[in-house]
Amino acid sequence: MAPEPNPPGGNPSDDLGAYVGLTRQEAEDRAREHGWTTVRSLPTGTVVTMEYVVGRLNFIVDADRVQRCWLG
Repeated sequence: MAPEPNPPGGNPSDDLGAYVGLTRQEAEDRAREHGWTTVRSLPTGTVVTMEYVVGRLNFIVDADRVQRCWLG
């Protein structure tokens, strides 16, 4: 049997809108403090796969500021 791809417990309860406008480092630090197990900061225009991973928070960062934030 293959291992489960997502950790048990689900996503932390968090206000994703609060990350927009933070610097990349501020956003990553805040996410880890709020219990996110994986934090992914991506430059604008980066091509990513869209598989959903529980416990992962994604940021689009431009000029060192978070422009967008989403789960998975």
